[in-house]
This record gives sequence, structure tokens and C-alpha cells, in this order.
Amino acid sequence: MDYRWDVAKTSEKIQASTWITLAILGSTILITMYGETMLLPAMGDIISDFNISYSTSSWILTAYLIAGAVMTPIAGKLSDIYGKKKLVLIVFVIYIVGIGLGGLSNDIYLLLASRVIQGMGISMFPIAFGIMRDQFPLQKLAIGVGIFSSMFAAGSVVGIAIGGSIIQNFGWKSTFFTIIPVAIILWVIIRKYVQNDDMAKSGLERNDLSGFVQKTGTIHDSVGQHHPTDPKKVANNYKPDIDFKGAVTLAIAITSFLLTLTYFANTTNGINTNSLDSNHALIILVSLTALTTISIASFIVVERKAQSPLIPLNLIADKILLPANIILLVFGVTMFMVYQTIPILVTSPSPLGFGGDAMDSAFIQLPFMIVFLLFAPSSGFIVSKIGNFKPIIAGSITTTVGFFVLSVFHSTVPMVAINLVMISAGLSLINVGAFNVVLQYTPRQFSGISIGISVVIVLIGSSIGPVIASMYMQTYQEFVIGFGDRLYPSPLSYNLIFLTATLISTISVVTVIFLKRRAATEIMAVKKK
Repeated sequence: MDYRWDVAKTSEKIQASTWITLAILGSTILITMYGETMLLPAMGDIISDFNISYSTSSWILTAYLIAGAVMTPIAGKLSDIYGKKKLVLIVFVIYIVGIGLGGLSNDIYLLLASRVIQGMGISMFPIAFGIMRDQFPLQKLAIGVGIFSSMFAAGSVVGIAIGGSIIQNFGWKSTFFTIIPVAIILWVIIRKYVQNDDMAKSGLERNDLSGFVQKTGTIHDSVGQHHPTDPKKVANNYKPDIDFKGAVTLAIAITSFLLTLTYFANTTNGINTNSLDSNHALIILVSLTALTTISIASFIVVERKAQSPLIPLNLIADKILLPANIILLVFGVTMFMVYQTIPILVTSPSPLGFGGDAMDSAFIQLPFMIVFLLFAPSSGFIVSKIGNFKPIIAGSITTTVGFFVLSVFHSTVPMVAINLVMISAGLSLINVGAFNVVLQYTPRQFSGISIGISVVIVLIGSSIGPVIASMYMQTYQEFVIGFGDRLYPSPLSYNLIFLTATLISTISVVTVIFLKRRAATEIMAVKKK
């Protein structure tokens, strides 16, 4: 089997209540992604309404990302202590409040504050993954992961399909107000129909423990700790403390890291000139880099000394989970390189682009998202039948080939659309397979925080991807006759972006082969015991 220990399950049949829970929790993702995708076409209107610069407008997305990256591991830890359902309900209320403030925003500051509050809602996702893990038989967990992941694409498809029309007819604030009633209904449904997890405080699943103890006589979890064989003693030794120092240093580390990336992307051109502003920008960038380095080092020191760390460092360095998270990092980077690049390629004037508008950009990406929507649940069934590693290998190779072909052939809309379909199919296999590895190879008592770590890594990758793409587009630019003095990304910039994505994708191919060997070695070690 693909997972860390042989788990004794009374039944491998997926219960009706499990499907209901999956539908309910999947709907929270769908409605959230619907709102996010609908907001993107409104960026121009927001810039005009609030009279802000393009640099300032980038914080509408960045603030959301930073808040989500900081809150996710904290919420994951709290869910392991106080219960997953309880945390989902609390975080969902916070998200609804943020949505309401977004619809009432009359200036950029209130909008950014609302985006920070909405970003906290991202922490619902890993907790929901944990609830799903609790209810699905482990051998069929990939099916749930696939369907769950498809909701991200489903929300994006719905948002792109109707977002532009709603904004045009009712204004961008309506994107928030259309979400609120649906979100409130979902909150009530979650409270009533999603089962509560009564194992939160012990952090243990008796069936998991008993099955493993009977075979080995001991318990060895993924953070390298040997526990007593008596489950009651394990539960008594589990300390549900909140690592506030770890939370603060983690927040500073993630925030400073993402701020550094964002600032670097926004000031690349300025740093390359010999102006006073260039020197000032360089000083700020160096300061942010130093702050990032110091805060990461401080977080490591704090976590090593903590009795109940927010993120067990050994969990990050686990020989199975670390490669899986590297694959998820690559997934986030390459996915958002697409999101950053394709709209600019489509809307740039000919001959440097396709000369389209925002709706053209949406339509060319629609097949990409539809394929992800259809292929993600299919990937779940594939993984459940043949295991995690073959689909991840196939997905990594497909994505790599897709980006390479895209780097050579991207001069027409059909070429781009076809290659995006190939890339989407590969990314869906990678996403489902890698998350399934994390879910299966993480001991139950660390499931919330482990999934939270993986989501944060995807978010960090998602922030790196646009930076890489924008660096090339800012460095290699050309004028277009008849379009004023504005510079547009040159064909060379797109060649380099897609070629870089190809090289980054090869990391997944190498990593999954390495991961498969490590998993096989561990399974053999468990069997020998």
C-alpha cells in the first residue's frame, strides 16, 4: 500500500454521509474561487474608482495571499487541538465578514483590510481536507482529493463565465454581495450536516493506532517520535498548547518573504536605472531581504525550543513529505506563471500579442480551467486505482512537454489553447497525487498542520510564479507603432517564461522518482518490523 502504515478499516465503501460532506465542503471552495475570479476583471474599474497606481492595485491580490499564507498553518494547528468542524465554522464567519466589508469599501484602505480578512478564509481549505480524510477510506482517499480539487477549477470557470457580465451591469462591488447569501446558507448547512471530529484533543485515531501497534508493537510517527504502545498514554502525552511565539515569527517570516518578492517584481526596472529612486528602491529591497532572512532564522530557533511547536520542523524535513511538498511548490509556481502571462499575451497589441480584450483573455483560459475541472476528479479515480506515483510522474512529464511545446508554438490562439489543455491535464494529476501523498503519509495527530504546511507551500509557489514571469516581461520589452509610448513584453520574454516553466517542471519529474524510491524503502522497513 502507498501509505505509512497498514490501516485496519471496517469497510472500504464510501458512505453516503461522506459524499454529502464532500459536496458541502467542496461548495465552500467553489463559492470562494467564484468570488476571487469574478474580482479579477474589475481591477481596471477599482483603479479608476479609487485613483490608485498599478503598483498599489497589486496589493488587492497580495494582501489576500499574505493573510492566507500566515493564517493557514495557525488554523491547522488550532483544528488539531479544538476540532476541524469548529474551526471551519469560525473561519467561515471571518470570511463572510471580509466579503461584506469588501462590498462596502469606499476607499482602497478599507478594501485592502477586507482582503486581509478574506485571505484568512483560505485556512478553511486544509481543514476541510482534514475532515475529508477523516471520513474517506484511505485507499479511496484520492477520489475525494480529486473531486475536492476540481472545485477550485469549477469556481474559476463559473467566475470567468459570468463575472464580466455581472461587473459590467451591476458594478464590481456586486461581486461581493452575490456571495454573502450563499455563504451564509453554506455556514448553516456545515453546522447542521458535517460530522464533528471527536478525536481532536487526543489527536489520535484508535483504529489507526491499534492496527499499527498490533503489527509493530510500537508507534513511529512522521516527526521521528517513538510513542508508547498504549493509546491512552499517547493521548495523555499529547499537549495541545498554542505556540504564540512561533505564530508571530512565522507571520513575520511569510509576510516579509512575500513582500520582498512583490517589491522586487514592482521595482525591477527602477533598480536597473541610475536614479535616486533606484538607490532608494535598492535599499528597501536589501532591507526586506535581510528582514526575511532574520525572521526565518528566528522562526527556526523558536520552533526548535518550543515544547509544542506550531510547525514541527521534522515534519517539514520528513523524507516522504518533503519531496511531496517540493512537487506542490512546483505546481504553484508553474500554475501562476500561466495566470500571469496569458492575459498579457492575449491583450497586448499585435504583433507582440493577440490584440484581444479581457473577455478574449478569459475565453482562451477557459479550456485550461475546464480541463482541470474535468480531469481533477478523474485523476482521483486514477490515483485510487494505480497509486500515487505513476500519475504524478505522468502529470510531471505531460506538464513539462506542454510547457516546452508552448515555448516553441505560442503565436496563435489555437496553439496556446491546445498547449494549455495539455498543461492543465498534467497539473491536475500532479496536484491530486501530491496532496494524496501528504494526506496518506501524515499521522492523524498532525494532519491539520501538515496539510496547512502544504497549502502554504502552494501559496508561496503561487507568489513566486508571477514574479518570475513579470521579471522577464519587464526586462524584455518593445514599442508597438500606433500605441503611444507604452512598452509591451517582447516575443523573447514569452519564450523565456515558457522555457523557464519547462525547466521548473522537470524538478517534479526528478523529485517524484526520488519520492517513489523513498516510499518503497519505508514500506519495506515497516514490513520487516
